[in-house]
Parts: sequence; structure tokens; C-alpha cells
Amino acid sequence: MLAHPLVEPEIDIHSIAEIMLIGPGRTPGYGVFRGIEELPPATCGFFDHGGLKLRQYWKLEDKEHTDTLVQTVEIVRALVIDSIERQLVSDVPVGTFLSGGLDSSIISSVFNRYFRDGGKELYTFSVDYKDNEQYFQASKFQPDSDNAFIERMNRYLGAKHHRILLDTDELVEAVYAAVDARDLPGMADVDSSLLLFCKEVKKHVTVALSGECADEIFGGYPWYRDKEVRERDGFPWAQSTAYRMGFLKPEFAAEIDAFGYVDGRYRKTVAETSVLPGANSLEQRMKEMMNLNLQWFMQTLLDRKDRMSMYNGLEVRVPFCDYRIAEYLYSVPWEMKDYQNREKGLLRMAMRDLLPDEVLWRKKSPYPKTHHPAYMKAVSEKLREVIADPATPILGIVRKETLEGLLQSDNPVPWYGQLMTTPQTIAYFLQLNYWLEKYCIRIV
Repeated sequence: MLAHPLVEPEIDIHSIAEIMLIGPGRTPGYGVFRGIEELPPATCGFFDHGGLKLRQYWKLEDKEHTDTLVQTVEIVRALVIDSIERQLVSDVPVGTFLSGGLDSSIISSVFNRYFRDGGKELYTFSVDYKDNEQYFQASKFQPDSDNAFIERMNRYLGAKHHRILLDTDELVEAVYAAVDARDLPGMADVDSSLLLFCKEVKKHVTVALSGECADEIFGGYPWYRDKEVRERDGFPWAQSTAYRMGFLKPEFAAEIDAFGYVDGRYRKTVAETSVLPGANSLEQRMKEMMNLNLQWFMQTLLDRKDRMSMYNGLEVRVPFCDYRIAEYLYSVPWEMKDYQNREKGLLRMAMRDLLPDEVLWRKKSPYPKTHHPAYMKAVSEKLREVIADPATPILGIVRKETLEGLLQSDNPVPWYGQLMTTPQTIAYFLQLNYWLEKYCIRIV
């Protein structure tokens, strides 16, 4: 649309609030550019001489769950397997992303059984970073490296595996291509690594299956199970409004009600959550958490997946993102989803015969990111170069002294989710500056 002469690349105070307080997430339906909106999820639009009319055609509704645990396990298994097998239909080569985690391993195992009788070979793909084993540091969110689990799954499957190794220099440079793909600042190297990964995968297959959406639907994220975070108001993956606000130039900080902007969106989503009357406080909160994750966090990851893959002409399908799975799991009590007090315990129980035990019960680990100190050094140097120019676009929005402070300390506050810590926050500002410059954006 920006190629049309009547559409100007402009942003306003609301756009700035979105980029600085919500980004790389996005308010559903908001296009960020002034005057541009998207159809909200599960909505269709009709445009005629009377204007635009919107109609929501689907939403999650809470229903009474009467199935026993045994019945629930059987239904979950049937739904997941059916969804994966439906996504395998293709007249072009198909492979799977394999991280050695629960979700991608389930998909790969079902894929393998589906095609084994036909004599087809399973192609699996994983991403890693040069020297990452040397610099990897276990954390609460990322307790172990993927490689041993990937090797175990490939031995179990007898698959033809492709390990795609990314170097720090190409990861840094691709931060800008990731903006081209997303048309907005995004998740920094979490985006650029997927973009480079998909580029290599496309050399072997045209379609790949990936495990996104299982965590949102089955309750896999840490914030589902951390009582303190779960009960705190606000988006659990971005408890950083005050930190983010500190970067804004005073004239924008004075005009934006930062906490009101974020809190209003959070409370609107919570208020729209379907919960049956009489639900206890835990059940009500878990329904709210699932709705928040589906409407916000999952949208960000699906947008990332679609844009980084299709930028390379690779179609990535997500079998867990099936409306039948979402509808059924939405009404399943949390006590069942949290079977044996394990994240995604119900899913593990349902698919237990498809995986080796060490993979089946592996603690959740997020998408792998680089731990190489050279990445932090490289993005820091690039941001120093950017802010050394007083005319650089980002300094029209962000305070130079706060960016300098960011470069001098490793702030423990994550910008977004589990993966965007200080190096990714620095790269986010690089992306923001590139976006403002490339699109010739005017602030109105």
C-alpha cells in the first residue's frame, strides 16, 4: 500500500506508543502506520458504497467439559494426529523443523509414521549458532541445549537431518532483512535467525511443519505455571512498561499515558474472555491467560513465522494451530492440562508412545538464540555508530542518553518474552532506526 502515491508512510503518537510499549507485539488489527489497519483475527470485511462492514465469524467459547481424563487424552491424541496428517498433504517436498523439544518432536514422529509405509524419507531441520555450545549458559527459561535431544530424536526416527549453522556476522546483517520481511521492527535476531534458517531449508523442501501454538493452547509457557507472574495484572511476557517508557523523549513521554495504554489493552482482552458461570478463581484466570496468549503472544509468533518463511518462498505450516484443538482445549480444566504438574502434561500423556522418554519429559526450552558475546559486541557497535549522528531518525523518538546507558549495562529486564534480553533490545533499536530510515517515515 505504501507504493501508492496517496498513501503516506506516516506515524503518530499512537504509533509511537505501539512500537515503544507493545512492540514487537501488536494490538490486534492495528497497522501501526497512520491510517492503515488490518482485519482483526477471525473477522471478515465487506466493502461497498456504504463503507466497510466487519463481521467476526469465530471466537473461543467456554463450554462444560464432561470427558474423563482418559477420554480427554484420547481425544487430544486424535485431534493432534489428525491435524498433523492433514498438513502433510502436498505435491511438493515436505520436511519438519526439529528442535528436540516436545512439539516439533511430536510432529516429526507422526510425519515419520505417516510416510514410512510409503518408503518416503523424513527430512528434519534444526538451527544452531557457531560456537554456541562454548558460550551457552543455562537459565530458568533455557535449561539445556537442544543438540543432544535433536540427535536422540533423529536416531529414534532414522531421519535425514540438516543442521543449519549460523554465523554471528550474518545474523547481525539479517536483522535488517527481517525488518523488510516484517515491515516493522521485530524480534531482532530471533527474527533474523529464522529468516536465515528458512532460506537454507528452502534449498531442500518447499513446505515445512513447525510446532508453534502448542505452548499457547496447552499451557507451556512459564507464565502459565508461575503463580506470582500469573496473578499479576498485565501481559505476562512484557512486564516492562516503566523500563520501556524511560527510552522515550520527554515530549512523547508527557503525551503518552504509558500504563493506561498497555493496561487498557490488557483489560479489554481479559474482559472479553469467555468463562462459564461458577468457575473457580484458578480456572477463570487460566482461561484469561489462554485468551491473552492466543490474542497477543501467539499472533506475534505466527506473524514472525509467516513473514520470515514466505520472504524465502518457504511455506511453514503449524498443525497445533487448528481451531478444533483450540476449541477443545479451551474448555479442558487446568488440572488436566497440567497433568502430573508438568507443563503441557496432558499433551505429553496423549503422545507418550511416539517419543523416547528423555524427549517426552524434557523440560520446555524456547527457540534457540545465540549466546556468543560477539553478537552483543557487534550490535552494540552498530548502535553506537547510529546514535553518533545527531540527524539519525531514531533520536527523533528515543533519548540518546538512555540508549548510551543500554550499551553500558546488561539490564536484567527483558524487553519481550523470554528471549529478548539486552542484546536483542539493542538490536530492536537498530531495527527501529532502519525502519524509520528505509520507509522515509514522517512523524505527524
